[in-house]
Amino acid sequence: MAITITKDNFATEVEQASGTVLLDFWASWCGPCRMLSPILDQLAEERSDIKLGKINVDEQPELAQRFDVMSIPTLIVYKDGKQVNEAVGLMPKEQVAALLD
Repeated sequence: MAITITKDNFATEVEQASGTVLLDFWASWCGPCRMLSPILDQLAEERSDIKLGKINVDEQPELAQRFDVMSIPTLIVYKDGKQVNEAVGLMPKEQVAALLD
């Protein structure tokens, strides 16, 4: 299950988290974001070692700016509090899974 990430809980939920956190930068008006969302939800359900965090760029412009998000969807992977991977755009489940490994 996805959690909503905000500037207020980012440090706790992402930077201080142990394990893998997959961040999804999205917006409700973004078609590719809506297509990617069920793929991410399914992946998070199948893999208990993944925490899925969703960041609405319209509601959290500070976080979008901090990560220089210019296009959405943008996926950023954190492992043990450190950013390790990033990808932009709609992609199949296999490609998202590859980002996590």
